[in-house]
Amino acid sequence: MEENKIIETIDEEGNPVKFELYNIIEFEDKDYALLRPLESEDTEELVLMEIVADGEEYSFETIEDDDEFERVSEYIESLEDEE
Repeated sequence: MEENKIIETIDEEGNPVKFELYNIIEFEDKDYALLRPLESEDTEELVLMEIVADGEEYSFETIEDDDEFERVSEYIESLEDEE
C-alpha cells in the first residue's frame, strides 16, 4: 500500500497548512504539485503550486504570474481530457 505524502507549507498569515501530495506535473522545464488541502471539507479541491529545488531541499511556492498559472492549468486539463 502506498503511503500518502503530507506536505506542510506556511500561508500568508504565517500559519502552517497541511496538504496531501496528489500529483507532480512537469511543464516547460518546471515541476508543479497538485496538492489536496487536508483541512478542506471539499474533497475535490486541489491547489497548484510550483516546486522549487534548492540543492537537496524542495519548497512549494505560489505561482505569482497569472499567465504561467493559466498555461499550467490548461495543460493539466488537457492531460485529464486525454484520460
